[in-house]
Amino acid sequence: MKINTDGVLIAAMANHERPQHILDIGTGTGVMALMLAQRFPQTEVEAVDVDAQAAETAGRNFQKSVFSDRLTIKHIAIEQYNHSEPFDLIVSNPPFFVNDLKNIEERKGIARHTDERFFEMLIDKSNELLAQKGKLWLILPVKQANEVIEYALIHHLRLIERINLHSDEHKPTFRQIICLAKEDLGFRETDFYIYESLKVHSSAYKLLLKDFFLAF
Repeated sequence: MKINTDGVLIAAMANHERPQHILDIGTGTGVMALMLAQRFPQTEVEAVDVDAQAAETAGRNFQKSVFSDRLTIKHIAIEQYNHSEPFDLIVSNPPFFVNDLKNIEERKGIARHTDERFFEMLIDKSNELLAQKGKLWLILPVKQANEVIEYALIHHLRLIERINLHSDEHKPTFRQIICLAKEDLGFRETDFYIYESLKVHSSAYKLLLKDFFLAF
């Protein structure tokens, strides 16, 4: 699981006014953490991944980047992870095929598949690690996003932003980027379209990613 559309979209959209500490849960090759380090030049970014090979790859990518002094990788499951200071911004592109057919490649299966308890654990742990004014950003299919929003309310994490992702203006929402916070900051909902026609990216997509993609 190297670079994917879900990951780059949430890394480019997740926001916070003045983050000092950022956590990327399930970093994979580290692309999201690298993008966040680029976007927030004064911020320390910590990344975790349960997969040893992914963590090793992310570590190499971090060391070769110009942001290496602000990036840290830990090979650990998020439920076992602790940090001395709370995070202002937590971002994750988590596995979301709940109780589905497992991928025949075990490592890709870990990256893509989970069960219902994983999302409860993810919300519980994120709530524990999140600063009072912090924000938790996740990208999920619509069904899982709605379930996470409902569970988050039990822990007094409120939905403050939802971005509905569409392939194009004629297609239904296929993913949602949601932002949860401990404080009531109102609510904002928008739609985002990746393509304007067949294989032609929308101007909004190009603008969002122009600082990260050489093609734009």
